[in-house]
Amino acid sequence: MPAPREIHRSSIRLLSTVMAAIGVALVVRTLAAGGGPLSTGVLLGLLFLAAGIGRLLLLRRGGRS
Repeated sequence: MPAPREIHRSSIRLLSTVMAAIGVALVVRTLAAGGGPLSTGVLLGLLFLAAGIGRLLLLRRGGRS
């Protein structure tokens, strides 16, 4: 059985990837529906993408998880 720390790191990796994917989906869906670059969907999508990628980078650098 994996150590609790490894389970925690794996779940953070999974949820961060899901957040980044949701961000991409929000941006694509908003632009496909005719939204502009400053529309709510694009801005929220970019925030989700930044949060997911940022958390993955912190995890990779060995930051506290």
